[in-house]
Amino acid sequence: MADPALRNRLKEERARLGWTQADLAARTGVTRKTINTVENGVFTPSTVLALRLAQALETPVETLFWLEPGG
Repeated sequence: MADPALRNRLKEERARLGWTQADLAARTGVTRKTINTVENGVFTPSTVLALRLAQALETPVETLFWLEPGG
């Protein structure tokens, strides 16, 4: 059985607030590239970063991130 994939609504939640990747990066203490790689599923954020992102976006972490079963 394949490992589940971490999915996110980071881009949608960021857009809801009218923020750029750079805006969110500044609010969470990471680079714009980090935000980009998380949004695109290239990088899995640490628990601390996932919580910071959820807090900055004013959304529950489980709404922002979820596991999609592997194939």
